[in-house]
Amino acid sequence: MKPVYMINGFLESGKTEFICFTLAQQYFQVKGKTLLILCEEGENEYDPVLLKRSRTEVELIEQEEDFNPAHLTDLEKLHKPERIIIEFNGMWNYKNAKLPWYWKIEQQITVIDGSTFPMYYTNMRSLLAEMIRKSEMIIFNRCDGVRDQLNAYKRNVKAVNASADVVFEDSNGEIDEIFEEDLPYDLNQDPIQLDNRGYGIWYLDSMEHLERYVGKKLQFTAMVMKPEEFPKGYFVPGRMAMTCCADDMAFLGYVCEYGGAEELRQKEWVKVTATVSKEYWEDYKGEGPMLHALSVEKTKAPKEEIISFS
Repeated sequence: MKPVYMINGFLESGKTEFICFTLAQQYFQVKGKTLLILCEEGENEYDPVLLKRSRTEVELIEQEEDFNPAHLTDLEKLHKPERIIIEFNGMWNYKNAKLPWYWKIEQQITVIDGSTFPMYYTNMRSLLAEMIRKSEMIIFNRCDGVRDQLNAYKRNVKAVNASADVVFEDSNGEIDEIFEEDLPYDLNQDPIQLDNRGYGIWYLDSMEHLERYVGKKLQFTAMVMKPEEFPKGYFVPGRMAMTCCADDMAFLGYVCEYGGAEELRQKEWVKVTATVSKEYWEDYKGEGPMLHALSVEKTKAPKEEIISFS
């Protein structure tokens, strides 16, 4: 299998700087050649000295139709590299990208300019979503001046790819402490009332900061989901969410322990009051949020059944 490193991002997002930084690192000074495939030419060019020192050969693919398995295989046969880095064109739909069958993506990273993210998120959301959907890491650079927006940026990304590592950088390097208490609900409220927007933010925030909620009591309206493989006494209360566009829906919910779960009907609406704990659950592949219902009452569907992260 040929290892491939996919670097996504729109033009001038900082992909070239990131790849140059990587090529210059000691850990990248490994045996064999590297083939760097560029799918667009930005303002920043690659230093010939760096390319020579890192034994990197560069090939440019300007047309999207030329990014196909046959042409990529020809480039590999020409250079016989040990590894391949692809600087992908953000204006090409990543969903349509096809690689040779024996190329294996070792890591996929999306690089985003923090100062222009709102524009791309608003106008090119579907393209952006395809880039970040399978990325292990999302790097927001150039975050000087937008630090107060980083909370929202992270929520937008996590709504599409909940497992991705999100890194923020400014002119001084990586931003370690990003978030202040910027939640649309009061953590000291008993119970914490979650409306439509609050539910979505709580769902995402609890992935990163579960400690904020352990031992707290929550109250929210949710749809009942009862997976067939669940043991007796458990169900998932949650909400359908539009993560990037109308055709991209996901059910957001965590496991809830409730003695009357057997009496609940699939997809009926309920008002849940529950406490939060951190427990192991097989589907989580480790520990995660676990709800313990204090009460589950049947209720009407909310006016807006689908929540959005826009």
